[in-house]
Amino acid sequence: MAPGHVAYGMRVSFGAAHVTPQHVEAWERGVALPSAGELAALAGALWCHPRELMGRPRTLREHRIAQGVAAEDVARETGLSLHAYVRMEEADQWTGDGRQSEKLGRVLRLPPRDFVAVTGLEGELARLLTEAVTTRWQAHVRAIAKLLSMERKRLHAPLSAMCQEYQVLMAATLSRAGGTTASGEDGRRYLEEIVDHFWARFPEQS
Repeated sequence: MAPGHVAYGMRVSFGAAHVTPQHVEAWERGVALPSAGELAALAGALWCHPRELMGRPRTLREHRIAQGVAAEDVARETGLSLHAYVRMEEADQWTGDGRQSEKLGRVLRLPPRDFVAVTGLEGELARLLTEAVTTRWQAHVRAIAKLLSMERKRLHAPLSAMCQEYQVLMAATLSRAGGTTASGEDGRRYLEEIVDHFWARFPEQS
């Protein structure tokens, strides 16, 4: 559809009276971004879901728009005032408690990886994974499963494999270092990227 046709459809059928072909052209070129309302109208005019017009959602606002959920609905479902929720979106910093975070994940249909990123739990996940691969991974399954709302048995194979990978890196480091306890660049890099290593084992969450 030409920009003029899209703009006309948005104006006539979806109440976006201000939208012109120039708006649509700017969105197509990436020099401007539609608002939440404009994105919904654009998706309607193109007979698709808003998330089909977006890249991978990253921010709290993008996840909400991708699901076609109003801010008022998210606030109500999570037990927040609309003002409090909108402030979190504007700052892109979720500060809800555990119960509210769980409800956020449900209303926005967040898979575990996005849930961790949006709710600011990536640092805690990195800490737990680091402890798991450097000590006994079995002792950390419960905490990681709780953090991700994931079944414990799904974590057994990934954590076991990651622990083995790390131990292989450390064994190679010790061998090169002549038996010293030097941590080694490979081991440090593995721990720095441990969250990525973890999610790589769950391609359906990527």
